[in-house]
Amino acid sequence: MAWDLGANLGYGRAVSGTHPLDRPILAMLTGARQANLAIVRAGARRLAPAYGVFAALSDETPESREALGAMVREMGDVALVEPQEPPAIPGARVVSKDMAWQMIAEAAFGSFPTTNVDIVDLGPGDAADMLGLATLTQPGPFMARTPELGDFVGVKAEGRLVAMAGERMKPDGMTEVSGVCTDPEYRGRGYAAALMRVVMERIRARGEVPFLHAYAANTGAIAIYERLGFRFRRELVMTRLTAA
Repeated sequence: MAWDLGANLGYGRAVSGTHPLDRPILAMLTGARQANLAIVRAGARRLAPAYGVFAALSDETPESREALGAMVREMGDVALVEPQEPPAIPGARVVSKDMAWQMIAEAAFGSFPTTNVDIVDLGPGDAADMLGLATLTQPGPFMARTPELGDFVGVKAEGRLVAMAGERMKPDGMTEVSGVCTDPEYRGRGYAAALMRVVMERIRARGEVPFLHAYAANTGAIAIYERLGFRFRRELVMTRLTAA
């Protein structure tokens, strides 16, 4: 299937025939399901800060780069996930650059063993516990309203949330598995894999394709994802910017 995001979405280069996941944040913030969460100025888009830190440029004109810099200064840090490093952004500086693996699960599930665990749906009443678990384990950018980006499931023990997984980016026809984390005291019990299987099954039941992102250096997590049926699609650069 040929994808075409338009000639103005590739930092000044035509991207006809490229896949939306080549620029996942831009696809998220221009897609039918989550474009309403984007703050847009010129060719700069960022996810509303309460939901996350992601941002993208639809072009690299001075106006768009200035707009993104202003967003960073006014609303806080941003993260861009792109095939290459972004152009210089006035009024912002690079905090970190990390290589990320983008993985996609188009085929059948892998042979990961099932775990006998009670999995529950998480809702607004769990928001504080979800933020607390994410703050403890650092699975990636997670804000107060990140749980509203999609469905989340979890495992509770001794009256508290000890593991969770859910959804984040939703470009058309695809959904990202994200927020996967387990309290250190409860690791090694297969909770993360069990939760991811539930999230993946629900995504596929909607006729969508699951995908995810992982730091390239996190080989342990990548091995789990491969056993669940995810396959490497491409490498991307995650660049975090803060006010200069």
